[in-house]
Amino acid sequence: MAVRIRLRRMGAKKKPFYRVVVADSRSPRDGRFIEEIGYYNPISEPEEVKIDSEKAISWLKKGAQPSDTVKYLLKKSGVYDLYLKNS
Repeated sequence: MAVRIRLRRMGAKKKPFYRVVVADSRSPRDGRFIEEIGYYNPISEPEEVKIDSEKAISWLKKGAQPSDTVKYLLKKSGVYDLYLKNS
């Protein structure tokens, strides 16, 4: 099973809010997921990113591949640097 860390869109029309989830790569964008590890709010000023670093690092160590956007958010929040340092 190929596991991805990606965004799940929530919120109303024209007001996006995203949850960072761990999901099977074959499941749809807003479909079934394994675990929620954080959220991202692009509307607030400044952008709000909250990611549980322990869960994220745990999934990265297990081989989960982050999407490009999630990789950017992990770097922005400092979680990706912790993962590289501990690897």
